[in-house]
Amino acid sequence: MKRGVVLCLGILVFVTSCVQKSEYQKLQSENDSLKVENTKNAEDLNEMLSILNDVEADFKAIRDAENYLTIPANGDISQSKQEVIKQNMQIITDILKKNKEQIAELEAKLKNSNVQSSALRKTIDRLSSELDQKAIMIAALQEDLAQKNVRIQELDEIVSVLTEDVETLATTASIQSQKLGEQDKALHTAYYCFGTSKELKDQKILTGGGLFSKQKVLQDGFNKDYFISVDIREVKDIPLFAQKAKLKSNHPAGSFEFTEDENGNLSLRILDERSFWTLGKYLVIEVG
Repeated sequence: MKRGVVLCLGILVFVTSCVQKSEYQKLQSENDSLKVENTKNAEDLNEMLSILNDVEADFKAIRDAENYLTIPANGDISQSKQEVIKQNMQIITDILKKNKEQIAELEAKLKNSNVQSSALRKTIDRLSSELDQKAIMIAALQEDLAQKNVRIQELDEIVSVLTEDVETLATTASIQSQKLGEQDKALHTAYYCFGTSKELKDQKILTGGGLFSKQKVLQDGFNKDYFISVDIREVKDIPLFAQKAKLKSNHPAGSFEFTEDENGNLSLRILDERSFWTLGKYLVIEVG
């Protein structure tokens, strides 16, 4: 089993080295552009590239230490061999803890900077994934040792710590994905309603409009429950079931039109949803 793990890791090292070259070429190109466009962004990217270089160097040290983790095919593991495995596993664990902190630092710096780099984002994601793979590799090694009736107490602690790290990373990724989904939904949610003048006034959506007062729309205290929520990317036509209609909320001219069906009933057609909702996310239509 361990030979399989080592073989897989060897293939992974070869593939990631090719990927790393492509990623760093993109990062260097972006860095050159940033030096011309924005000195502050270039400084941020240089600092993050420095951390990335440290992390990559640490991963190389881990791969070197992995060469001393091979288990003899005959299962004969002497006390000295166990000590070598234990020492190298401690080296790997210490480096991985450091790498975890550095990757978290990179995440924070990228979040707080104005640097928009897909290559940097890809590199950080790859390093996080490789961190997870090391935890899986160590667990596989401990299982292989157990099958040969050998157990190194220190490995149990290492496996426990790294497994907890993997679970924490997975939970964090899930929370971030959920937050992004909620933000995306909120960003693309709008609300509409239509009704007669009386109906809209009853809901305090329209106010005033008497002999000496100008009609106002969506003043404080209007009934938000009267509105229907929609995804602005999906809703293009709103049937009004009436032969007269007038927009009471503000929307840019040219971003909409009223269309008529064979029965003379109107629908509101949104021609440019990005422009239509720029002045507000509440649509009010008076029908009659």
